[in-house]
Amino acid sequence: MNEQELRRLLTVAAEDVRPTRPAVHAWQRAGRTRRTRRAVGAVALAVVLVTSGTLLALRPSVQPAPAASVSPGPDTAPVRRMPADLTYPGDPLGRIGDPATLSLSSSPVRRALALYQPVNADTGAEGRIRVLGDDGLVRTLDVVTPARTRDAAGNEAVPLKTGSLSPDGRFAAFAQTGAVLVVDLTTAAVRQLPLAGYLEHVAWSDGRLLVGDERNTYLVDPGSGKADRIAVSPWDLVTPDPAVATGTLIEVGGVRDQLSLRSRSMPDGTVRTQHPVRSAEAVRPYQVIEFYGRGWQQGELVARSGWITDGREEGAEGVAVLDSRTGMVTHLLSLGRDRWKGCCEVQGWEPDGDVVLRVQPGGLVRWRPRTGEVTGVVRELAGVVSLAG
Repeated sequence: MNEQELRRLLTVAAEDVRPTRPAVHAWQRAGRTRRTRRAVGAVALAVVLVTSGTLLALRPSVQPAPAASVSPGPDTAPVRRMPADLTYPGDPLGRIGDPATLSLSSSPVRRALALYQPVNADTGAEGRIRVLGDDGLVRTLDVVTPARTRDAAGNEAVPLKTGSLSPDGRFAAFAQTGAVLVVDLTTAAVRQLPLAGYLEHVAWSDGRLLVGDERNTYLVDPGSGKADRIAVSPWDLVTPDPAVATGTLIEVGGVRDQLSLRSRSMPDGTVRTQHPVRSAEAVRPYQVIEFYGRGWQQGELVARSGWITDGREEGAEGVAVLDSRTGMVTHLLSLGRDRWKGCCEVQGWEPDGDVVLRVQPGGLVRWRPRTGEVTGVVRELAGVVSLAG
């Protein structure tokens, strides 16, 4: 093994030896950061154990990656770094963390803007799910208490997922072991639809639900309860654009040189196209190493969070915008290395082309890829959020 290979493995190891964080890490990384990343970490750890004499000399810096060498002009730089200070101009979502003053059973919503499940940053214990209505009032979801999701190995996560709220803000869905719960937020009615498996993931697609685990993904009609298996990965699935019914689903996944973007036909899941994920010339030397969290589509664009490299150091947090027709990364927001691993999951797109993301520690921020502008939405928010489309 040469020095360059050793340095790369030690870089991955160093990423995993971050300062101890609260128990909130368990629920935030419900996806468990992929099995492949664990494998790489195990190899890197073995190298560390047998090369302790060279560790201090080769261990990479854990300081934030240096700034991108791109033009500072707001209309010309496809790579942006997260500003040190954000402005908070005020937003309807700003009330998302407010205490509930009503119950859903006594006061259903016309439309929900967001769902929020607070999580204690010290213990990892979750509270009741809250519903922020378009009237600005916060309600407690009291008509049902979804259980934690879990996999076959017993790993658990809080029931609220980023894809739980329907794009129109009228329904909420919760994957459960052996079922999916669907709540009509406009009437407070609850339906339980039986499905086999340790179901963990949920997303909406043209009025239907995509619910899955490591073995199966179902396409579910929440009205009739009809469910069919579909060949799509719940890990890599990109939430479709609710404004465009294309009859296709997009997956973005893989690691390093194996990153790819695939389109699949509905309802059978047949692969239609596949492209390698690579950075556009204006984005290089920045590249995505691995994606995490849910991807979201708007028109021909896909936004998803991941770990990135600037060509010198690896492991920084970032958000990439890709062209769904080519797999090309056209814009990238670098959030640095001084955050929790898997800190910054994309929450979705807004109609004007802004990407909303969850930042930890912190709250919600809004990124406008076409100009590079980043503004604050909510300063502090400890928990899981799901936004309407």
